[in-house]
Amino acid sequence: MIPFIRSAWRSGLRGRSFQMIFAIGLLLIGGAYLASLFSPRQPQTVALDVGLSGLRFALVLQALFWVQELVGREIERKTVVLSLAYPVPRSHYVLGRFFGIALLLAVATLILALLLWLMVLSSGRGYDSARQVALGLPYWLTIGGLYLDVLVVLGFALCLATLSTVLVLPLALGAVFAVIGRSLGSVMDFLLTRQADGDAEMVAQFGPVIRVIYRLLPDLSRLDWRDWTLYNLAPDGAGLTWSLLMAGGYILLLLAIAVLAFQRREFA
Repeated sequence: MIPFIRSAWRSGLRGRSFQMIFAIGLLLIGGAYLASLFSPRQPQTVALDVGLSGLRFALVLQALFWVQELVGREIERKTVVLSLAYPVPRSHYVLGRFFGIALLLAVATLILALLLWLMVLSSGRGYDSARQVALGLPYWLTIGGLYLDVLVVLGFALCLATLSTVLVLPLALGAVFAVIGRSLGSVMDFLLTRQADGDAEMVAQFGPVIRVIYRLLPDLSRLDWRDWTLYNLAPDGAGLTWSLLMAGGYILLLLAIAVLAFQRREFA
């Protein structure tokens, strides 16, 4: 498995997508700083909130492009046969690619999170706010939740790459999965808890469908702990534990499906 992790690491760093998406991440962080300048109150809170959203966007794009380049393109060009020539189980290739991309994402997350941290500090100069953002442990734990969120998207895209014969399908459906997974909790709350603000027809029409989707897909909004660093509102212990179990369970399930599909696939 180690050789596949190393090859994923080298290929990921040399790829143009790394430079492109990293540049996008820097631009989004710069945009967060500009957004703070237009805020008459609490510029640090605005900068951090916008920056965290931009950070997730950049990392999700990076994960999807890496899956497309390091797995999907190898399968399409049949160069994956060269990797499978080694006397190792096929599962090592799938798991090696996953952990290799996860390592690349960890480095990208750390660098962009550090730049965001420095930007938020600089955006608050000369401004006395009644409530300061928590840039210590809560900030880094929030970044950890965001990283787990991206790993779930990575597992989904990798699973699709081992099943699909269309190169762009993991990229397209992975992006849809990332959007739906993050918004699922809000939609559930609006339709089923708040009863769509009294719109009974909407609840009756979309409620059953949303319930089915909620049972099948992970609620990635549970991994969004930004209130912890923005307002120092820590998530409750039970909710935090459930979020970690949900993310870990879905990643293991998706990897198991990916390994099974890859073992049965023919590359002749």
